Amino acid sequence: MTAPETLRSWLGKEPFTLGLSSGFFSFFAHGGVLDALVEESLVPAAVSGSSAGALTGGLWAAGLEPAEIRRLYVGLRKKDFWDPSPGPGLLRGRRFRRLIRSVIPVQRLEHCRTRLSVSAFDLFRLRTRVMTTGDLARSLYASCAVPGMFHPLWHQGGLLLDGGIRDRPGLRGVPPGERVFYHHVMPRLTWPRKKGAFQGLPDRGNLMAFLIPDLPLPGPDSLQTGAAAWAKARAATLRALDKPLTPAPGFLAVTPPACSMTP
Repeated sequence: MTAPETLRSWLGKEPFTLGLSSGFFSFFAHGGVLDALVEESLVPAAVSGSSAGALTGGLWAAGLEPAEIRRLYVGLRKKDFWDPSPGPGLLRGRRFRRLIRSVIPVQRLEHCRTRLSVSAFDLFRLRTRVMTTGDLARSLYASCAVPGMFHPLWHQGGLLLDGGIRDRPGLRGVPPGERVFYHHVMPRLTWPRKKGAFQGLPDRGNLMAFLIPDLPLPGPDSLQTGAAAWAKARAATLRALDKPLTPAPGFLAVTPPACSMTP
């Protein structure tokens, strides 16, 4: 009798893209997922993301290892990025960009160690802009520029804001048919009560969507919960790797050959 396929075997049999959703300060949880994958030598061939997902994916693609990203995140203080200034948003964003620029080993997307696609929203054209080349710190900032919180940024010929506005999954830059392992962060209050009731999952084949319930929700005034979010996401990913990808409690069919799973 053939053993059922597991997430580990699915990830290991062919190259895959890691997709990381938007989700305010969910970059901690994304880091935990990435940490588990790298620890198990399940290294993405490419990374794509919006907002918080773009930040974690971008730092790793630029050359930082998960342990370095964790140190950066856990050591983050509000004053490190808090620079109020008059304008179309509370924060100017200069400290954010300066912080990112100071830690990344490369300064341009095209110089990253793996293909990186970053989604942002173009306010003039009212559509998603996918960035694969250009200034990395500015691109990551643009993707993370939550409306009302950060000033939009003029970058690559457009006035850009948070990529999650139109591309919450952060997958607009992934070619059709490419194998994707997608970490989807959902606010605790929007979790469905019924199996199969998840909303907002990408409708594409060859995608494995991964959802972790009840993650801690860090924010500007609760950064201290970030370490717990990282740890929970890492542990949940490690547990999920050896679960069978068959219809069973905690596993939701989406569109063949795609699958959605919760640990």
